[in-house]
Amino acid sequence: MVLAENLSGKAVMGSDGTELGTLYNITMDLKTGELNDLLIEPNLEVSNDYETDEENLIHVSVGSVQAVKDYIVINQ
Repeated sequence: MVLAENLSGKAVMGSDGTELGTLYNITMDLKTGELNDLLIEPNLEVSNDYETDEENLIHVSVGSVQAVKDYIVINQ
């Protein structure tokens, strides 16, 4: 089990080894409790490679998460 408080600020890496940025937050459906998206503060190197919202955050579906260890690894 991984507590949400331990995830904030954790580095996020793509399955190809690219470090995407840092986990900022996680969105969820308040009615069902289902987790929706990871909100990632992008590294400067990848900020132009991904679509960002008005707060300059990358949204990645929670379903893309492959592993949570030293990094959060997402399938690209």
